Amino acid sequence: MDIRTPLRLRAVRRRTALAASALVLTASALGLGPATTGAVAPGCSGVESDFNGDGIRDTAIADPEATANGKTRAGVVHIVYGGGKGALQLSQETPGVPGGSEPGDQYGFALAVYDADSDGCADLAVGSPYEDLSTNADAGWVHIVYGSPAGLNGGKAVKEHMQGDTATLGGAAEPGDWAGYALSAGKTSADVPYLIVGIPGESIGTVEDAGGFVYIHGTAQTVASVNQDVETGGAVPGTAEVDDRFGAAIASTPTHFAVGTPGEAIGSARFAGGAAVFSHTLSSGSPKPLFGLGQDQDVIGGSEEPGDGFATSLAMVPYRPAGATSTTESLLAVGVPGEDLSTTVDAGAVHVFRVTASGTFTQTMWLDQNSADVEQESEPGDFFGQRLTAVNTAPSSTSSAGNTRLAVGVPGEESSEEHREKGGVHVVPMVGAPGVSDAWFDPGYGIPGEPAPNQLAGLSLAAAPGGLYVGMPYGPAAGHAVHLFPWNVANGGAPTQTFKPGESGIPAGGTAFGAAVR
Repeated sequence: MDIRTPLRLRAVRRRTALAASALVLTASALGLGPATTGAVAPGCSGVESDFNGDGIRDTAIADPEATANGKTRAGVVHIVYGGGKGALQLSQETPGVPGGSEPGDQYGFALAVYDADSDGCADLAVGSPYEDLSTNADAGWVHIVYGSPAGLNGGKAVKEHMQGDTATLGGAAEPGDWAGYALSAGKTSADVPYLIVGIPGESIGTVEDAGGFVYIHGTAQTVASVNQDVETGGAVPGTAEVDDRFGAAIASTPTHFAVGTPGEAIGSARFAGGAAVFSHTLSSGSPKPLFGLGQDQDVIGGSEEPGDGFATSLAMVPYRPAGATSTTESLLAVGVPGEDLSTTVDAGAVHVFRVTASGTFTQTMWLDQNSADVEQESEPGDFFGQRLTAVNTAPSSTSSAGNTRLAVGVPGEESSEEHREKGGVHVVPMVGAPGVSDAWFDPGYGIPGEPAPNQLAGLSLAAAPGGLYVGMPYGPAAGHAVHLFPWNVANGGAPTQTFKPGESGIPAGGTAFGAAVR
């Protein structure tokens, strides 16, 4: 089943079963040797997500279903420079961007921001998983568009990563690979830049749609290809099987990364799902696998069931326990949107795990809308956990409920028959009891605009130190926007900033504005 269609929630149970998530982190200094960073280039600030080097955070907003040069669903990415310094529209029609717009490319389906060349100006990785390469429909590729004092795409030439003749992603380009479906990027604890690219449609031998990912690290952008049938300093958890979709979701911290396999069959439970966790330590050039996660393990809550879609979504933040003098651990949130709670079908749930520096894990939280003192209540078809994002606003301090926050997308939430699947967002602490400082908001209750059917709020989430981005790409066109909420938002609290087509230099129109944000 195709994973390209933005969710129509009654079909999500099967879709989540087929989609996979990949979490990615780069290798540590033990694997890479000395850090490959350099001095900040003149005109670059070193500020997170600052593409033009002026010291102010910028925002990338994708509309992967937008028409470009008359080609429907070709996709565009809007860059809004901070400080009121204008906007840039980026597509395959933009001078210097390789390729050309084609129907269905969905340029911008996935985004990641990091400093790929360590010059102090942020760079943008753009996934186009439905790009056709020669006769290989939906093979996919990834662009790295470099920042500079002249702005994004104002300096170095765009770097392409694809499969096939150039083999920058390893292997052959094949129809339906979906390279670039999921991206995660950053810097390791040794300041080494990394980008992880999910290829959930990759066939391993004759095993179709088993999936995989590539780990691109260092300023030289060295590539390692990983799937469930390779040894990378140890066995990668799981076995490559049809429809695993290994690599459809990715999350990372400077010390660990996780890769979801939501199509994983556990025994007779098809599409139960699983995840693999890695460290950034390299062995023979590949990241080291640490352990696998699945609901068949006694130490993990719940049980494996058909269609659970465990690890359809992932989020990860650095974690420092009380008394520690460095931050070498991580907190990993795993979405299980197809989880049935007793007779409540597809209500959804989220697990939170603590990942230690030694490569062990413990479950620290089970979260659903029936958890003690949390807002709302579980209902059939909520798909709680379909999307996740998280932040640690103080990674060099002891982690607490105040500085580690998790946003959970609940796109199937409905308040009435009139507003079916309007969706919503639940924000909870990642440390301590989730109901102590949680908050809920949805269209008409915090999210600006009138509530309407099929808005699917919670399908587009992104974390930044300064706030939570909530994209609203679906429902009535008047409501299409991206809203920035404070992490300490109250129930029904208002955003602090809103980006909309026709405002702040963003062209009017669009189709799915805000489907991805960074």
